[in-house]
Amino acid sequence: MSAATNNNGRTPVSSRLPVFPWDTLSDARSRASAHPGGLVDLTVGAPVDDVDEGIRRALGDGAAFPGYPTTHGTSALREAAAAAMQRRFGVPGIDPQSVLPVIGTKEVVAGLPSQLGLGAGSTVVIPEIAYPTYEVGALIAGAQVVRADSLTQLGPERPDLLFINSPSNPTGKVLGIDHLRKVVEWARSRGVIVAADECYLGLVWEGSAPSILDPEVCDGDFTGLLALHSLSKSSSLAGYRSGFIAGDPVLVDELLTLRKHAGYIMPMPVQAATTFALQDDAHVETQRERYRRRRAELLPAVEAAGLRVDDSEAGLYLWATRDEPCRNTVDWLAGKGILVAPGEFYGPRGATHVRIALTATDEAVTEAAKRLRS
Repeated sequence: MSAATNNNGRTPVSSRLPVFPWDTLSDARSRASAHPGGLVDLTVGAPVDDVDEGIRRALGDGAAFPGYPTTHGTSALREAAAAAMQRRFGVPGIDPQSVLPVIGTKEVVAGLPSQLGLGAGSTVVIPEIAYPTYEVGALIAGAQVVRADSLTQLGPERPDLLFINSPSNPTGKVLGIDHLRKVVEWARSRGVIVAADECYLGLVWEGSAPSILDPEVCDGDFTGLLALHSLSKSSSLAGYRSGFIAGDPVLVDELLTLRKHAGYIMPMPVQAATTFALQDDAHVETQRERYRRRRAELLPAVEAAGLRVDDSEAGLYLWATRDEPCRNTVDWLAGKGILVAPGEFYGPRGATHVRIALTATDEAVTEAAKRLRS
């Protein structure tokens, strides 16, 4: 009997999946932790700053609700999301009915191929360097995965779903208006759904980054387009599991119907907190400034240590290389007590890079910069 089957002949879905990448860092973590000054962990992009007091009050107010919340969320939440998209990112015309709250965007990325009815015989395109969950979501559905950054790489192929991620995790690369317009035109000519992960759209350090729903990209027509947004980074709400989808009303309604049956429901206290967070820009700017300062301190220190930083014009990471296998760089930095993520986590093209997170305390960033300059 195959190790991938049980006594009943069932093949577990988990057998399709790669090894959970973070489990492979145990040796490097041990080495970094042995540094006399202790470990500086710059691997996972988890927020470390306090949640805004106004958000916490809204969370408490929502806790008084005794009944079942709706999968579609409150009208106030959906209206706040539509208004925030216009106010923060210049995207007008989103119908609040076409906004769907989600329990963090990672579950959407992992579940979207299945929830859209894809399976064996379907094809999902993901970026060549990509957050691992894009591939995982396709594999869970049983779909074929194709890595491609340009449309010409796909040739005559007609995939079912195309994931794009701008600004990118891990590279921080931004796709411009012309690139996104070509993606939309190409996808519509073939009936391909485009899911744009825009979780870092509010954290651009150089230039600007358009949404897939920007009128200059899609001419105000959201057909076939889904934008995925998270409050984990911009509002430090990773622990709340707060995000939303907006875009094509037909696709959003299809997802809403399925998610009603499956019970994918954002808890009411989180809905209340999310509504406040989407209405208030002050805390977003405060958090953005924290990350800007950390980047300004860490970036020159990384370069002073002899690493080259590629892309990284947006997002919460530095995509850096010593032009060597990424695990060698991980080990070299671990010797300084600094733990980073190997680029191979994000696909074969990341094999010579590491991802260095800006999501550490001011004190930790200062210590990392000191060690890098020593």
